[in-house]
Amino acid sequence: MKQALLLFFLTISLFAQQKTELIKSTKLAETREILVSLPPSYETNPAKRYPVLLLLDGDYLMNPFQGALDYGEYWDDLPEIIIIGIKQKSSRMSDCGIDEVEGMPTKRSAAFYNFIGEELMPFVEKKYRTAPFRIIAGHDTTAGFLNFFLYKENPFFNAYISLSPELAPGMGNQITTTLTNTKKNLFYYQSSADGDIKQLRQPIEELDSNIKAAAANNPLINYQYDKFNNASHYSLVLFSIPNALYQIFDSYKPISSTEFTEKIAILPSGYVDYLTKKYDNTTEKLGLQVPIRINDFKAIEAAILKNKAYDELEKLAQLANKNYPKTMLADYELGLMYEKTGDAKRAAQKYQRASQLEEIGNLTKEMMYNKYDDMKSLTVK
Repeated sequence: MKQALLLFFLTISLFAQQKTELIKSTKLAETREILVSLPPSYETNPAKRYPVLLLLDGDYLMNPFQGALDYGEYWDDLPEIIIIGIKQKSSRMSDCGIDEVEGMPTKRSAAFYNFIGEELMPFVEKKYRTAPFRIIAGHDTTAGFLNFFLYKENPFFNAYISLSPELAPGMGNQITTTLTNTKKNLFYYQSSADGDIKQLRQPIEELDSNIKAAAANNPLINYQYDKFNNASHYSLVLFSIPNALYQIFDSYKPISSTEFTEKIAILPSGYVDYLTKKYDNTTEKLGLQVPIRINDFKAIEAAILKNKAYDELEKLAQLANKNYPKTMLADYELGLMYEKTGDAKRAAQKYQRASQLEEIGNLTKEMMYNKYDDMKSLTVK
């Protein structure tokens, strides 16, 4: 099944629309070619802003990342993202070269580092509508290089996807120090495999142990490490990409049946607070303003009804009025509260009012008329 999904990611990426931009770099004294993939809603939703995913090794990482994102976006598990891929087929070793004595970028790779931070990303953020959330990803040589962005006290990127990284001398200690001391939310993903290149595996596993220790003491670190069985240095990339994206955007996902059963339905109270906190968490961690999904409203409503906490329906109605003021959702929730608490007269009034407003989700005018009739019949003596 997993193999079939990976093939699917690659297949649908063939239909992703990409364009090429040429960036004239003063830092590199040359013109660089980048790939740009804009979300499907970019042209039709001019007020919306999008996170940015920067891919080193964009030549071969663009399509698998695009495929995974297209799939996740289809189910609303992942947000729409602007993807930028740097073409490095003939320059990756010089772009990301390491001074093995100092454990730092060479003169050329330092220029490439500055090209990303001082030229490329400012160009992208000026030309396109970006949200304040940046991700960077790479594979082996470029995965190691991207970690240099963690050498500063206030890292430039919010999330790091390091696929079988080739770590420079001393890099593991520097990464751990930065993550230990971070004062903002940072996401870090790395992966390896039992068939990975041998000399890469030990440093990666040592770094894994160190980051786990740091994460245990700093809740701002969101860390995941995957070591895949029966995978090679190259196939691990396809296994890693969906895991990394779902790790970073875990808080974005709609309420699942598992989340409902294991986290929400068992609460003694505070169902609406749970919903509010869930979306506030997405804004805080990812810089995304996501409207509360109608299905998530219905999930909280179901938990309230299951636990007979009917007074919380009023709070849910207030939240509905804030998010969907032109729809019948808020009045429906109030009508439901009065219905469940035995006030048929007021329930009928709310359902009648709801029938005059816009339909939403599975709430229809016909449904409101029927509920109004049911409540009205209870008030007739």
